[in-house]
Parts: sequence; C-alpha cells; structure tokens
Amino acid sequence: MRLLIIEDDRDAAEYLVKALGEVGHVADRAGDGDDGLALAQDGAYDVLIIDRMLPKRDGLSVIHELRTGGITTPVLILSALGQVDDRVKGLRAGGDDYLAKPYAFAELLARVEVLSRRRVGPSEETLYRAGDLELDRLSHRVARGKQEISLQPREFRLLEYLMKHAGQVVTRTMLLENVWDYHFDPQTNVIDVHISRLRSKIDKGFPQPLLHTVRGAGYMIRDGAR
Repeated sequence: MRLLIIEDDRDAAEYLVKALGEVGHVADRAGDGDDGLALAQDGAYDVLIIDRMLPKRDGLSVIHELRTGGITTPVLILSALGQVDDRVKGLRAGGDDYLAKPYAFAELLARVEVLSRRRVGPSEETLYRAGDLELDRLSHRVARGKQEISLQPREFRLLEYLMKHAGQVVTRTMLLENVWDYHFDPQTNVIDVHISRLRSKIDKGFPQPLLHTVRGAGYMIRDGAR
C-alpha cells in the first residue's frame, strides 16, 4: 500500500513511516494541514492517516476539503481527543475510522488494512496468477501449485509488481520507483539480490521457470520456456 501520514509530531510520524515500511508499505509524510492537503489531492494514496490537531489547517478541515473536492481516499483519523463526541465529529467530517492516541501499531495497521480492502473495487485485481503461481494481495498469500511460499515484505511487493505486469518487460527503473520508491539510481545491486532471492523461492525445485531475465531490458514473469 501507499500511504500518506499527515502528522506534525516528527518523531511520531517517522516511527510510523519506519514501522509501515518494515511490513512492506510505502508511506509519505506531511507536517502540516496545507502540505498534507496538497499531497492528498492527487489521489495517489490507498489510505490517508491524518492527525486531528495540525498547524495551518486542522485535520477535519483537510478531510472536509478532500471530500468536497471528490477525493474518496479512505481516512484514518488519529487524535488525542478520544471521547464519543470527538469521534462522532471526525466521522461526520468525512473520516472513515478514528483511532485515539496512544495506540498500538498492530491496531493501526489492522485498521489501515481494513480501509484499504474497502477501497478495492470490483474491477481491481486482488488475485494475480502466472502459470501455477498465485499471489493474493489481500491475504498476502503466495503459492505455487499446492506449495505455499513465504516471502519477506519487499519480496512480496516485488513479486506483486512483476505479476501485475505479467508478460511485460519490467525495467530496473520501474522496479526502483514502484517497489523501492526510489526516483534515482542508488548505484547498488539491491534489485539483483532481491530478484535472486525471489527466483530461488518461486522457481527452485519446479520444472518450469516463471521469472525471466530479459537481457539489456529488465525482468518478466511469464509462463513458458526461457
């Protein structure tokens, strides 16, 4: 998932960015309501996590402006104000869920995942297949034939992106931007390392390889001989 955290407490925001990254999600951060609104308006995020008390423009104002402008991205409101009336105001302002501070990260993550599933429409793929390999975006389950495959969060995101573009060449630049959220070349072998690990998990021991290197171009998931 791609998330936006609108939170003026730098330490709290950086903790969330790090924790979400460790479970395979990409999170951007805005430190005030104006910057958060500007980022959220392009609609590129799966879920918005918005603190209620923000400088320049408070969280409820941000949500109201988004909803008025037709932005339907699910919103999880974070707030130290946890009384019933406070939660009701947040939900009536257009929030989809409300979590009082302090909170446990596990609960925040579960709520974010629920909001993300609600947003998936009937035309959006949630299950990808290539040959006998399957990846379920919602349950994070990967299996080849009857054998379940355990992947690390980054490996899962890599395979998800490759399977989303099955039969197409995926370049290194595409992987850096969409799997690692890099918009520059870090001059490392991070892609080669992860491709090697992924190949050993989804191809090793199976008669038909699915992950192919296209020399000089990139990589491809396809069902067929090299």
